[in-house]
Amino acid sequence: MGGTAATPVQYFLSTVQLSRDYSVKPAGLKWRSNTVFIIITVAVGLFTDLFLYGLIVPVLPHMLRERVGLPEYQIQGHVSALLAAYSFASVLGSPPAGILADKVSTRQAPFLGGLFALLLATVMLFLGRSVAVITVARVFQGISAAMVWTIGLALCLETVGPENLGKTIGSIFSFISVGNLAAPVLGGVLYDKAGYPGVFGIGFAVLAVDFIMRFLVIEKKVAARYDTGNPNLGDLEQTTSHGDNDDVSESRERDDENGYPPPYDEESPLLAKKRENEEYKLPENVSWICRKVPVLATFRNPSLLCAFLVAFVQATTLATFDATVPTHSQDLFGFSSLEAGLLFIPLGVFDLTLGPLVGWAVDRYGVKPAAVVGYGFLVPVFALLRLPQEGGKGEIILYTGILALCGVGMAIIGAPAIVESGSVVQKYYEANPEFFGSQGPYAQLYGINCMVFSAGLSLGPLIAGGLTEKIGYGDMNAVVAGICGITATLCWIYLGGKPKMLRSKGFKDRLRHVIGM
Repeated sequence: MGGTAATPVQYFLSTVQLSRDYSVKPAGLKWRSNTVFIIITVAVGLFTDLFLYGLIVPVLPHMLRERVGLPEYQIQGHVSALLAAYSFASVLGSPPAGILADKVSTRQAPFLGGLFALLLATVMLFLGRSVAVITVARVFQGISAAMVWTIGLALCLETVGPENLGKTIGSIFSFISVGNLAAPVLGGVLYDKAGYPGVFGIGFAVLAVDFIMRFLVIEKKVAARYDTGNPNLGDLEQTTSHGDNDDVSESRERDDENGYPPPYDEESPLLAKKRENEEYKLPENVSWICRKVPVLATFRNPSLLCAFLVAFVQATTLATFDATVPTHSQDLFGFSSLEAGLLFIPLGVFDLTLGPLVGWAVDRYGVKPAAVVGYGFLVPVFALLRLPQEGGKGEIILYTGILALCGVGMAIIGAPAIVESGSVVQKYYEANPEFFGSQGPYAQLYGINCMVFSAGLSLGPLIAGGLTEKIGYGDMNAVVAGICGITATLCWIYLGGKPKMLRSKGFKDRLRHVIGM
């Protein structure tokens, strides 16, 4: 770029991202802004969140008993309250995290802020000797989860685009499922063998790796600024392609693949793109609250609302296992906590094996098939959970096998909600770039998505536990099966746009003829 050579101080400040002088390139700019490195950094951040969450869960009862000195009959109630504190903080913290992340020029600062909250929580848990301190620590864990999931998912979308988001999310979920599965078992083993130092020692080690990666990562839009030295470059261009006529046909093909049927036939690509923009164009008289939180303006879209519903049902369904599998396996088979914990392996292992494949299918064939097939598959599987009875090895194998089938269904429904919401908001952003600003509303979007998901995780155990007490375990799962069936139907109608048969002009006439009206 010519000019005077950078001083060592300028080079150092640029390398550690403390300078806004974009004429001096930081060390390792190319690999630090590489797509693979960015995605790995996000994956490590999500892994750390789930790993530390799971690592602490089996240790909490011992902390309350040995460090705090609670009587035995109060342990379960306080453990439940601490789990609720985490979820509650995540629900409340997600929208502000999204708004904050969309207001700052880069995602790195709030991304590191979330890690600082997690570090503080881990230190407080390690040193805590009272219920109040441990509760505050769990609140900080929830705030950290809100920030890392909100900003991490937004960073993924901005890096790979909606057309590659499915396989990216599938691969990330495949990786983080290892932490989700291994952490509780590892936490229990380390506590037995090495006590609290062993448990928290590995936690701090994982935090150190996560910090290094979050500190080193450079967003693509930030990297683009170093090519010209322009501090304002790389925002709008990074996430939109409006105005490029050469990309219109590619965009149209991508929309078809992702379940967005074009509202036009045999027309020029330019006119087709214009009509699509008109469909997602916002009116001028947008309410004041939508101007303060721009993503709210997209909530008029039924596909986006359906995506939020799918995320909520996904989380609620997932949480029913946490609430019922340990107690039901103890009632049927007399399982210990360790044996009950092993039952979650067949539930989670398919995220590891099927995640990338399902993500590729979502990118290739759209969100609708995966969502409909996944929720449709879960309907009979949940109904089968009433079959296992008290008994020996045969009944245990039957229960484990049905849980494995549940794991297959849960792996299939993992990506559609995230991909669909990102695709819809991307279209609104392309049609209204001035309204949403250079950063776009992606962090706000995933902040709300995280809030909805956390609400599902919070309500799921309450719903499952309450229904199990009133109508029994089998009938509770029948209710969940019915919810999955309704969700599959809504996904078929709304997710990825209405099906072609519902959009056809003669559909209503044929329907009236069939029902005799």
